[in-house]
Amino acid sequence: MTATTAPLVYSGYDISEETLLRLYEELLRPRLIEEKMLKQLRGGVISKWFSGIGQEAISVGCTLALEPEEYLFTMHRNLGVFTGRKVPLERLFAQWQGKAAGFTQGRDRSFHFGSTEHHIVGMISHLGPQLALAAGVALWHKLRGESLISLAFTGDGGTSEGDFHEALNLAAVWKLPVLFVIENNGYGLSTPVSEQYACESLADRGVGYGMRALSIDGNNILEVYSTVRQLAAEMRENPEPVLLECRTFRVRGHEEASGVKYVPNELIEAWKERDPVTNYAEFLLREGILQNDYRESLEVSIQQDIERALAAAAELPAVGADTDRELRDLFAPATPPPSQPGPTRDLRFVDAISDGLREAMRAYPELVLMGQDIADYGGVFKITEGFVEEFGRERVRNTPLCESGVIGAALGYALAGGKAMVEMQFGDFVSCGFNQIVNNLAKLHYRWGQPADVVVRLPVGGGVGAGPFHSQTMESWFTSVAGLKIVYPSTPEDAKSLLIAALADPNPVLYFEHKALYRSLTGPVAEGFTFAEIGKARTVREGSDLSIITYGAGVHWATEVVKELGADAEIIDLRSLAPLDHAAIRDSVAKTSRALVLHEASLTGGFGGELAAWIGEHCFELLDAPVRRLGSLDTPVPFAAALEANYLPKDRLAEAIRSLLAY
Repeated sequence: MTATTAPLVYSGYDISEETLLRLYEELLRPRLIEEKMLKQLRGGVISKWFSGIGQEAISVGCTLALEPEEYLFTMHRNLGVFTGRKVPLERLFAQWQGKAAGFTQGRDRSFHFGSTEHHIVGMISHLGPQLALAAGVALWHKLRGESLISLAFTGDGGTSEGDFHEALNLAAVWKLPVLFVIENNGYGLSTPVSEQYACESLADRGVGYGMRALSIDGNNILEVYSTVRQLAAEMRENPEPVLLECRTFRVRGHEEASGVKYVPNELIEAWKERDPVTNYAEFLLREGILQNDYRESLEVSIQQDIERALAAAAELPAVGADTDRELRDLFAPATPPPSQPGPTRDLRFVDAISDGLREAMRAYPELVLMGQDIADYGGVFKITEGFVEEFGRERVRNTPLCESGVIGAALGYALAGGKAMVEMQFGDFVSCGFNQIVNNLAKLHYRWGQPADVVVRLPVGGGVGAGPFHSQTMESWFTSVAGLKIVYPSTPEDAKSLLIAALADPNPVLYFEHKALYRSLTGPVAEGFTFAEIGKARTVREGSDLSIITYGAGVHWATEVVKELGADAEIIDLRSLAPLDHAAIRDSVAKTSRALVLHEASLTGGFGGELAAWIGEHCFELLDAPVRRLGSLDTPVPFAAALEANYLPKDRLAEAIRSLLAY
């Protein structure tokens, strides 16, 4: 980035002297904290630091321009947001030192945390996902008629991420009051902006999304504050997204260990001449608004505050490991709602899902549904058909084709106080939203105690001739990710009750529904608000010679083949894979002494490997034969009927049962 020689101009702004002085104080505080943190880093008190020296005007100007209840989504260099929102210094220092009194209790570092009390949500290391979260918060405000906006920061490098484009497009289509702020500081670690984008200005990108976009001097605190204050006022009155590029420079390394050898020294020196703190102080002194004695006393006062907070943080105990607490904190407490079942009627699997979703929409007015074609069209499988008429277009929302952006928006909506369900048009497409699920949804409560009240519905499975991209069942992509609940019903009754349970749960739940069962399976389902506990298996058929541990379509394959063989086999339907009902598995194996694990996904890397390993480790003394696994071939799911039948394990199930019984 070429250094500008234009001086910082502070005239022409209609701002009271009180606010001018407050802006200076809020600029000075993060600068003095940073200078102390660099010493702490060298002394080994903290392990890492991302310096925002020279960029303070952006964080401070944006924060002070917003209302305290408006959410801010931060990045590495936004210390001024935290100090501007009066986050206690002692707790900030505890966070950076990895102590239990920090916001993440030693589980995450730096600014990778949030504080609902202060309406701040910090970043994750994967740049870009926080932008869609800000859109989700803005959706909450808009639906509730609240005159509030949200603001998300990103860097010049982050604008190359797909999440940036998905979030901007979603916000533009839905006309959400979210302000996207780009801190264009010249480098993404060592990559200069000349290798990051080809447009003249990053603000130019807003035009492509049909939104207003501006580019301002990010080192001028008055320009940032006045611009954001004006934009926020307009957006509260007429909700719409705005893209704001703040031109600045990173005079230190991406993080301190990186150094700045790749940056021309004269460029750094030129930008130091445009330092936002010293230049603004000199302006205030010239205008007689700031006096030298007050300036000195303010600096001493802030430094004393820093030293007191550091001394207090030093006295705090180091974090101690507690396995039970670590596991317990994966999830927010979930209080099961009372079941209110009515008369039983026969429903198809697909209709049971629809019925459960409808009951949840009635029970939870804050619940919003998001997905491709789910509104007037009713979804490709017609599960939400008629929902717009009953619940309205605001709660049943068609989305653009942007899985990551939609999941992120659902999470942001939940952060603000709502519940959200995202329908993947086909479960296979969840790969496009993988990062939001495994790094945002799954880790949020463990990291800083924030529930992530989002359900993702995944139509999965083969047997319908849909080929490699519409037939996968990808539960093993997620079963190794701590912090997710995974439900996989096999009956219409469970399809309804487990979906209601998932939507009632304040934690992230992946709800797998098998497409081949949609219209081929009918069973009794109670009317009304019915609830089944997540994590409890079901004995489908009792037996004494063999246990078949399965879920989803495997339950029906096992039932059919066992009946054909006349085998005395017990069939256990897991119903949920996380949490897993280990007791039910052990009880069955204790009764039969043989175990066959059956699933539809390809054998290698399938969830059956985890089940077999657990049985082998914890039930070894109960077994009279090796644990047997049966899954699909280790190929993609083929399209032609004969090839797909050969891929799926059903036709090999009888032989597997006979072989295990004969061992």
